[in-house]
Amino acid sequence: MPAPRIPHPREKRIVFANIDREGYTPDIACYLRNGGYEDLKKAVKMAPAEIVAEVKTSSLRGRGGAGFPCGVKWGFIRPGETKPIYLICNADESEPGTFKDRYIIHQDPHQLMEGMIISAFALNVHLAYLYIRGEFPQGAQILEQAIAEAKEKGFLGKNILGTGFDLEIYVHRGAGAYICGEETGLIESLEGKRAYPRIKPPYFPAVLGLYQCPTIVNNVETLCHVKHIVRMGGAEYAKIGKPNNTGTRIVGVSGDVVKPGYFEIEVGSMTLGELINDLCGGLKPGRTLKAIIPGGSSAKVFRAGEKFKIKSKAADGSMVETEIGVLDIPLDFDTMAACGSMAGSGGVIVMDDTRDMVEALNNLNHFYAHESCGQCTPCREGSLWMQKITDRLLAGGGVESDPGLLESVSNNIAGKTICAFGEACSWPTMSFVAKFPEEFAARAKKQVPPPTPPEFLSETLIGAGH
Repeated sequence: MPAPRIPHPREKRIVFANIDREGYTPDIACYLRNGGYEDLKKAVKMAPAEIVAEVKTSSLRGRGGAGFPCGVKWGFIRPGETKPIYLICNADESEPGTFKDRYIIHQDPHQLMEGMIISAFALNVHLAYLYIRGEFPQGAQILEQAIAEAKEKGFLGKNILGTGFDLEIYVHRGAGAYICGEETGLIESLEGKRAYPRIKPPYFPAVLGLYQCPTIVNNVETLCHVKHIVRMGGAEYAKIGKPNNTGTRIVGVSGDVVKPGYFEIEVGSMTLGELINDLCGGLKPGRTLKAIIPGGSSAKVFRAGEKFKIKSKAADGSMVETEIGVLDIPLDFDTMAACGSMAGSGGVIVMDDTRDMVEALNNLNHFYAHESCGQCTPCREGSLWMQKITDRLLAGGGVESDPGLLESVSNNIAGKTICAFGEACSWPTMSFVAKFPEEFAARAKKQVPPPTPPEFLSETLIGAGH
């Protein structure tokens, strides 16, 4: 993990206000001394529909990857629903390059508890689950302790704060599968089955989710924001950031920068260049920028020096088109999408001119081939096929048609699978080959005997990818 740091002056810490704060501990006594559960006390005096309305007004978008509006998702629960309604916190955090939710879990778990309890009250949920990835054993223990502490103080369990509202939260540890970050795959896993994502429609979680009942699945960071929306009010929260990209979000920067780490910033308040140069201290000495993956490893890569034409609304209401470079891209959901990638889970991976892009893609291909659940043929066969092609390119056994074959395989995966894993595994290949054609062409022409057997090389790369 990156070393603890003093917040940068350009950060706006709301969810991360207590992270790496001197003297702050994850127990409930410390949380209460710092105003903990006061937002819950306010929330239970509100009508549940009023809380949902505040979340909608806030324009909060999910922080787990897709960026779907949280209040809209909550609104899919039918009024007067007679089936039990479930809330699931997705704490799987399995996207390479992403490291934020575990800091909340390890250092400020009661913030998450409070956000979950408020959300459950708003949605008439009496049973909620915290689905945490298997590689976070200490995090699971911390959450179990936080649940016990909250119950002892009357913030959880029967008759919460004397309101007559009951809620139980259980921690469920996953087995370390990337696919469990997909909400319907997570639900299948929670039900004790193989994590095969469900077909949507009809299996939209808000209609047919856990145990075929209405279910809301939200990310850790998203649920933490809910308590702050209750405190501030939806309209006030919406003033942070920019329209349709409100609030703050946490970005985790890794790769070839002087100061990798996590930062909480207003959405859209700074560009990729400002993030890298001002907050991360720039690239390592003597290096130049080569590429940026802006939203976790499944996001399409940007090449340094690229230009994009972006449409925006002028003061008089007319639409104007401007040209921006990679380092000028604001860190918001919509601009990132307009430039052909996505803000995703906030994992920014920076690569300098020492990086071999074929090797980098091969590392990602090994990861995604390993993590495919195998349910859909295009993904199951295609992810492994892409891995084998980049394996042989690195081993010196490629042919000149390999770059085109990589593009063909990736195009036959994306959009042809049950869940978005098809896009997750194919978008890196699509973008790497398109953005760095000269490196792939050079590898395809460089047919030299491998210094070691291909089987050994593959095993070595698999080890490096995990």
